[in-house]
Amino acid sequence: MEPIPFWKAKRLDDMTDAEWESLCDGCARCCLNKLEDEDTGEIAWTDVACTLLDGEACRCRDYDNRSATVPDCIRLTPHEVRTLPWLPPTCAYRMVEEGRDLYWWHPLVSGDPDTVHEAGISVRGRTVREDDVPLERWEEHIVTWPERDPGERRPPRKRRRE
Repeated sequence: MEPIPFWKAKRLDDMTDAEWESLCDGCARCCLNKLEDEDTGEIAWTDVACTLLDGEACRCRDYDNRSATVPDCIRLTPHEVRTLPWLPPTCAYRMVEEGRDLYWWHPLVSGDPDTVHEAGISVRGRTVREDDVPLERWEEHIVTWPERDPGERRPPRKRRRE
């Protein structure tokens, strides 16, 4: 009998630091800048990435010290996961909190950190650097793909050449 994966057996609050960090699938959707309508509170996603995001690797260039460079960077905690309205529907933290299982492309399930990119979930190749776009032009970069959940869609199988 296989042991139950930690994300099915534990609440977010009970995870070790290593388990918590491994829940991040590396999609980097949370590193996209969002705009909030002051009147309605509605959130609009942009394809403008945080200055620290390596858009190819989909990782923070200075993860341990990110708050020093980007003071409004939000460190995810179980409380934040429960209260932030803009976490993408595919976010593993959100999915675990909601009692859902991880998708096949999550590195903890697939065993491969590249499946998140192969499945088209990550921001790889879809962003512009915030240093290259003036704040007053961010509205021109509003996108809807980060808030979509592609579900269990699998990539086409590669055909063997005979």
